[in-house]
Amino acid sequence: MIHQYKLNGYNIVIDVYSGSVHSVDDLAYDVISLYENTPKPEIIKILLNKFKNDKSVTYKEIEDVINDIEELKKNNQLFTQDTFSNKVNDLKNRDISIKALCLHVAHTCNLNCEYCFASQGKYHGKRALMSFEVGKKAIDFLIENSGKRRNLEVDFFGGEPLLNFEVVKQIVLYARNIEKKYNKNFRFTLTTNGINLNDEIINFANKEMYNVVLSLDGRKEIHDNLRKTINGNGSYDIIVPKFLDFAKKRGNKSYYVRGTFTHNNTDFTKDIFHMADLGFTELSMEPVVCSPSEEYALTEKDLPILYEQYEILAKEMLKREKEGKPFVFYHYMLDLQNGPCIYKRISGCGSGTEYLAVTPWGELFPCHQFVGDKKYSLGNVFDGVKNTKLVEKFRNCNAYSRKECLSCWAKLYCSGGCAANAYHACGDISGVYEYGCKLFKKRIECAIMMQVEKQNMNSNN
Repeated sequence: MIHQYKLNGYNIVIDVYSGSVHSVDDLAYDVISLYENTPKPEIIKILLNKFKNDKSVTYKEIEDVINDIEELKKNNQLFTQDTFSNKVNDLKNRDISIKALCLHVAHTCNLNCEYCFASQGKYHGKRALMSFEVGKKAIDFLIENSGKRRNLEVDFFGGEPLLNFEVVKQIVLYARNIEKKYNKNFRFTLTTNGINLNDEIINFANKEMYNVVLSLDGRKEIHDNLRKTINGNGSYDIIVPKFLDFAKKRGNKSYYVRGTFTHNNTDFTKDIFHMADLGFTELSMEPVVCSPSEEYALTEKDLPILYEQYEILAKEMLKREKEGKPFVFYHYMLDLQNGPCIYKRISGCGSGTEYLAVTPWGELFPCHQFVGDKKYSLGNVFDGVKNTKLVEKFRNCNAYSRKECLSCWAKLYCSGGCAANAYHACGDISGVYEYGCKLFKKRIECAIMMQVEKQNMNSNN
């Protein structure tokens, strides 16, 4: 399977199953598009007619291109056969130990964001803070169920986790005190809206947090429109100075300023560039996922605008990199040489199997987006995972289990997509969130184009 597209002056060809990416001229691009379903004499006839005004395109030139393509095919760099589908059985049968927990240390929040899927942090339930006893047991549960894994991940999430900062500190200290005993290495992540950030928290995060996610939607008028305080006021002026102070003190450690774009700001690149111009260098911007009835919900008419925005973003990032002012955009991070293993590329994030969410009272869910939905309760940190049938269903979710994915060129980049988004879009974790798929494919096209451009730049230097 191959995928061809034109972007930023490049003719790009992706060989799906080998992962090879080719930047080719117009003639080779057309030959490749005809190659599989058109006899060689007919290809030559069609292209001689198409390029009749180009004297460099001769019978021999076309024949040479066809021969080059045949050589690439023989070397498994074009039209490579799918050798991964038979690995799905290995994927289903492999022993899966838990590698990560998302600890909901606070089911409450000090903001009232209109698009919040967690219903102001309560997850459509009661407000609650996780006790240290529950957090301690969650760490024990993770260690006990992590098998031979050494690197374990714990995300502090909410609501707003800094509303329970003392317990966050206690949990981190407990994990640090026992990690060597069990030959484990904990990597902690904190997601915060920034309202409670202060010097103590910043120093603690910079010492203990492997990554920190800061929530900011971009321009003041955009951010304040949906991310309001409990009193109904905008939060931009409160958090931006704190985020800038944090980023300055963070040094070279990982962080992300993460925003959400909606129908209200389909020109979301302006928000990304605003954040970059403020001085933030690691950025993410996610499409809102909500009921179509919401006034801020993305629509089908928005898609062409969003596609263009992703292209604008890619070109501007390349321009800024040449100017010595680069920034990272999460969805354009792509390693074509040393990407994830094939099992990861097929199975994705591991929600419901390797990655679980823990409520303040210790109940287990497949991920944070399922919390509060009793149908998706897996058990608890005290008694362990009991709903093994549901775990098995998540284990079977992959890029080959969804019929919509079988003919899709992007399936080994997205691993079949997000189970939670599929569930909320069509009521089944084995389905697909079609709108999200369209945006994902555009992002991958842009990310690969950027890799091609950088390769060309390096070749010319």
